Amino acid sequence: QVQLVESGGGLVQPGGSLTLSCAASRNIFGFSVMGWYRQAPGKERELVARVRQTGFTDYADSVKGRFTISSDSAKNTRYLQMNSLIPEDTAVYYCQGSLYGVDYWGKGTLVTVSS
Repeated sequence: QVQLVESGGGLVQPGGSLTLSCAASRNIFGFSVMGWYRQAPGKERELVARVRQTGFTDYADSVKGRFTISSDSAKNTRYLQMNSLIPEDTAVYYCQGSLYGVDYWGKGTLVTVSS
């Protein structure tokens, strides 16, 4: 059973920073791709950032230069460092991983950017 557990969400003021964590129940480098998605109220889920098994990363245009994916292999954890947050970043953030053609999802963590 593959599990992905997000943490680190919360309330932050505009211009602030947060780091989200995604703890996996197995070696994160076994996933062909792992990503962060978000879903804002009344909107569809969208890709924020992802990293492939090769190490290649790509980011949504709306977060380029502000968000960064990183990893800690010893902890089987991926991180999403989010800087210069704006109200439009408010959403539930989900961790996703693809393993042998199957997509796995965490339950999400809420990020609210508001003054």
